[in-house]
Amino acid sequence: MTGLFEQAETANLDRARPLAARMRPRNLDEFVGQQHFLGPGQLLRRILDADRLSSAIFYGPPGTGKTSLAELIAGQTECVFERLNAAAAGVKELRELLESARDRLATGERRTLLFVDELHHFNRTQQDVLLPDVESGVVRLIG
Repeated sequence: MTGLFEQAETANLDRARPLAARMRPRNLDEFVGQQHFLGPGQLLRRILDADRLSSAIFYGPPGTGKTSLAELIAGQTECVFERLNAAAAGVKELRELLESARDRLATGERRTLLFVDELHHFNRTQQDVLLPDVESGVVRLIG
């Protein structure tokens, strides 16, 4: 049960969010565009409904919904959702995240879905750290 102050705080934080963040789709039905593979009965929707998503790379100009789609996918899957910004994340942070994903997988817990925003900013070392765990299925990558 939330108290009076917590409700007011939540409302204040929501009002402070930028318009783009407030207008983001909250479910796949609100997502505009890409109906040829995201619409009901289409390929990506069927994959998500079956929770059989493998790794994926989204590309396109800024503002076309790549991040929004990744967040919607995270809400559709049973995987643990981890998020990194490639421009801000270091190798140490990436290694720790991958180690946690390996531990979860080894103990039979949920799989890990790793969303790397601005993936093209990863340097060679970061790519070399990430690739073996993506290839072996420790994490499912959305970039």
